[in-house]
Amino acid sequence: MKYFIAIVHKDKGSAFGISFPDLPSVFSAADEEEDLIANAIEALRLWAEDETLPMPSSYDEISSRQDIREQLAAGAFLTRIPFIEDTTRTVRANVTFDKGMLDAIDRAAKERGLTRSAFLASAARKEIEAA
Repeated sequence: MKYFIAIVHKDKGSAFGISFPDLPSVFSAADEEEDLIANAIEALRLWAEDETLPMPSSYDEISSRQDIREQLAAGAFLTRIPFIEDTTRTVRANVTFDKGMLDAIDRAAKERGLTRSAFLASAARKEIEAA
């Protein structure tokens, strides 16, 4: 999994803005700070649908840039945004669950109109991206 360093800005009376030094044309915003990461992940995903993502720069590489240091001095902050590549290649995995947990997973998947695999993949993605 790749992590891209993003810079977050917040001017008084405005939404949070987030952009990616490695990807100058990718940006997002959120009125609430807790929505910022999810919106940034979605912006990366949408951009990656049409473009090839570069290898992300490290935190040290980004934070040593003069333009970034100036933005940090003005109140911006850096954060890591996870990006899980959709390779469209499916692989089989054997996993073990407690019977009660597996029954709960199957019920939840059925309620959402998903297969067990799709439900587990969605839950795993949400957990990884929320970390």
